[in-house]
Amino acid sequence: MNRRRFLKGSSVLAGLFTLSPSVVLSNDLESISKKSKKAKNIIFMVSDGMSTGTLQMANLYSQNILGKNGNWMNLYAENKVVRALMDTASASSTVTDSAAASSSFGGGHRVKNGVLNVGPNGEKYLPIWQKFKNAGKKAGCVTTVTITHATPAGFCVNSDSRNAENEIAEMYADLGIDVLMGGGDEFFNPSKRGDKKDIYKIYEQKGYQILNDKSGLDNLKKGAKTLGVFNTGALPYTIDRTNIPELQNTPTLADMSTAAIKQLKDHDKGFVLLIEGGKVDWAAHANDIAALIHDQLAFDEAVKAVIDFAEKDKETLVIITTDHGNANPGQIYGTNATKNFNSIANYKYTNEYILNSIHADFNLQQIKDLIYETNKISLTDDEAKHLLDFYSGLEKQEGGLYNYKKLPFKAYSEIQKKHNNIGWISMDHSGDYVELAAFGPGSELLKPFVKNTDLHYLMLEAAIGVS
Repeated sequence: MNRRRFLKGSSVLAGLFTLSPSVVLSNDLESISKKSKKAKNIIFMVSDGMSTGTLQMANLYSQNILGKNGNWMNLYAENKVVRALMDTASASSTVTDSAAASSSFGGGHRVKNGVLNVGPNGEKYLPIWQKFKNAGKKAGCVTTVTITHATPAGFCVNSDSRNAENEIAEMYADLGIDVLMGGGDEFFNPSKRGDKKDIYKIYEQKGYQILNDKSGLDNLKKGAKTLGVFNTGALPYTIDRTNIPELQNTPTLADMSTAAIKQLKDHDKGFVLLIEGGKVDWAAHANDIAALIHDQLAFDEAVKAVIDFAEKDKETLVIITTDHGNANPGQIYGTNATKNFNSIANYKYTNEYILNSIHADFNLQQIKDLIYETNKISLTDDEAKHLLDFYSGLEKQEGGLYNYKKLPFKAYSEIQKKHNNIGWISMDHSGDYVELAAFGPGSELLKPFVKNTDLHYLMLEAAIGVS
């Protein structure tokens, strides 16, 4: 990506993207758009925390267990996309967090880990969804974690802290983001907020329709601003949602993506939409192979829904990528590597669900029965005792991101490794180059190797035509 060309064009953009929608110079936009074919719409898809091994293993599972190739990999096999590798570093580290990574896409600048579109001296970089809103487009965000989480927030707001989710919930309303879907009831519900503010009421006063379960997606007022908050905290992991009936009132990522597109697609100036498979990252942090594969496959179903729309629409640029790797999971060589990998089909729940079911008063046989029932793994007495020791205080409790109950994720993944031949390098983000695919108008701008910030300027050039 020729950054100088983009910076040269920034003087044209500077005035445009600080204006309110009512004073956008539409004639200038029309004259720019006539110079080349542009993308009317942009859908940016992020499988958060997806290492290359995650994509490979989800596709292998799809082939071996489901009998079909994955949708993302089919795009490669059928030569439908432009493919690249991306450097994901932040301003403060070669290993980014999700806030800095999303800010690279959103603000076009690398920032320090932990902040959203705020530079080292307090500079505030205008987020790209605000730029497109100012240019007259509608904007939306869909995620399987809290809608106020780092990745969607990085496309929309400026904040000194990614953890300011109470404030981010209010910022979205002030900005008029047209579609918001995900989890995070605790940031909107007055009974769960420390300040008791009713954020839902603020959205209602601004004309939003409010959804709180999957059925609401079937009764949307077409074209109306929409806030869908379907859970406290993140949405359930896909494998748990599939096998636990009481979780099935929450929508899938594909459900939300399809609904969001329907709400946005008829706007005459087009739309931009962020779609995040956020629980892929959480599963990697937990070294949970079943959670990881099934949430990556859920993301893959959303890819199909998006590409199906884009192929018919022919005016939509689709970007499919991740913000960073996480834990670098992968298959380990061995005589029974394929057979052991395929045994993951016997896993019926996440490790989080299984380990939450163990209590300090369990005996060894109860633990062995539970693990066999849920994973078809026969533990030895020593393995069962090792797990039980975490609950009785004989083993030091494990930490880790998104491990609120201090469950022995690492210990159990090491036991599973003996049976499934899956290894992990850590329980945290990694600095590897990541996969990137682009489809539709503007995809020809993608170079074989890019920095994360380059995608900000690629989107502007593809949709506005600034060069």
